[in-house]
Amino acid sequence: MEALERGEWFDPIERVDPAPGDSVTAEVKPIRRRNTKAEQRADTIEQILDEAEYLFSKHGLHGVTLKDVAKRVGVHHTLLNYYFEDKKKLFDAVFARRAVVTTERRMRALDDYDAATAGKPTIEGALHAFLDTDLDLYIEGGEGWKNYGALGALVANTPEWGAEMMDAHFDPVVLRLIGLLKKALPDCPEEDIFWGYHFVTGALMVTLARTGRIDKLSGGVCSSADFAAVKARMASFMAAGFLQICKPAGK
Repeated sequence: MEALERGEWFDPIERVDPAPGDSVTAEVKPIRRRNTKAEQRADTIEQILDEAEYLFSKHGLHGVTLKDVAKRVGVHHTLLNYYFEDKKKLFDAVFARRAVVTTERRMRALDDYDAATAGKPTIEGALHAFLDTDLDLYIEGGEGWKNYGALGALVANTPEWGAEMMDAHFDPVVLRLIGLLKKALPDCPEEDIFWGYHFVTGALMVTLARTGRIDKLSGGVCSSADFAAVKARMASFMAAGFLQICKPAGK
């Protein structure tokens, strides 16, 4: 392992994604060697996280091995054990890396919106702050963020261990949104607000999964990768749903 610490095992590499249908093994090529051991380590870890994120987003936790990740990165699998100990720790690191970014951005957007409306938010405004801030990351962040979105959808729909991960990373910002929705709908039963959020997050997860189903159903009119189209519609659509289920009985 001394060679690892000296950064002598391999040069940092740049991934070239395989074409659809090709093997998951990426073509790799050398890039400039980092000047210090700390820079080399940081660069290596980022590459490992990127490639693991891609594979986990396609195949899930149990469908990927450390050797799969190492092969895609172009390094020996013992390097992954050296940095992450085991596959679950690597998976947790992949998930946490971007979770903190989206959570902090959403929380800031919700806080700013609450302040701008002097504590009198609207349903649609609160949903825009919550949804649009996140969708912007997938629109502007490149393929890495889109892979993370698909990974998040997979985790959210894995009850054995995924719910615990979602709870740990996202409960505070979700409850911040719930608080704004309660302000916007003071007479709405609490259970309806939570069901409304459940429907919102369900639609968001299906969107982030990019399954391609809407592409086929619509005959190409819609694209599951068109997050800008989702952003233009989702908050308004969901706001109408909240208004409907929170409508007083008989009206």
